[in-house]
Amino acid sequence: MKKILVIGSINLDILAKTDHIPVEGETVIADHGGQFRGGKGANQAYAIAKLGGCVSMLGAVGTDDAGEYVLQGLIDVGADVKNIRKVCEEPTGQAWITINKHGNNTITVLPGANSFVDISYIESMKDVISKSDIIIMQLEIPRETVLHAAVMAKKLGKIVILDPAPAAADLPHDLFANVDYIKPNESELELLTGSSVSEYMEGAELLLNKGVKNVIVSLGSQGVYCHCAGKTPFHRPAYKVDAVDATAAGDTFLAGFSLSLAKGECIESSIDFAQKAASVTVTRLGAQSSMPTIAEINYL
Repeated sequence: MKKILVIGSINLDILAKTDHIPVEGETVIADHGGQFRGGKGANQAYAIAKLGGCVSMLGAVGTDDAGEYVLQGLIDVGADVKNIRKVCEEPTGQAWITINKHGNNTITVLPGANSFVDISYIESMKDVISKSDIIIMQLEIPRETVLHAAVMAKKLGKIVILDPAPAAADLPHDLFANVDYIKPNESELELLTGSSVSEYMEGAELLLNKGVKNVIVSLGSQGVYCHCAGKTPFHRPAYKVDAVDATAAGDTFLAGFSLSLAKGECIESSIDFAQKAASVTVTRLGAQSSMPTIAEINYL
């Protein structure tokens, strides 16, 4: 099995479940909630490890109780965290998540220590990157760090996977040119390309034109659309479940997809496995706490 390295964010999530997501100036009372381990990078590393993958993580936490708490979660599932940076200048990153009765959410993120995942840190971890096979990144750490790591990884002959969240319209062209797989959802694709949500096929083609090798667009209940360079585009259906919380569904999908690639599976099989994994996650509350085991996926 190929070795996976996740470079990304580590957060403490503060979650509240409400009847509806409040609009500007509105106060709502939550039915229930709590604190959970999160951060897109940590979520993806956690999910890969929980599914039995060989995964290490690069990132940063504060020297606070939250940092110890989120790292322990990764340790508990077998992720390698020995190279995660601890900084005293900032607290561990935090995210405030509001979930409505339909399982949809809004998320506000305070980066905190995640801002210390900088270029000098990546340079110091070049040996770690060189010993990995698949490099996964997101956009909750500084963009210049993501670009630097992507360029370094491709020069070293690695597979680079990008989860472009939170998405932005002004990502550098060099980043796309150094990405093998990109996985936006519909709204992220719209921000990345300017195409409307309904024109996701056109948006995927625009990303290919920017230099990305393979584009995987998650369409929620409509499944997944994939457009790979040199291949006929195709859809894969979603698994029908009663969604409770969409938090970390995308992270679980990316983890399942990456793990399947690491095992040598084709892109179609990898997407199907990822869909199964995400379908379990949305039936439970929280981020890492909702992620499945391999046994749960095989049961579907």
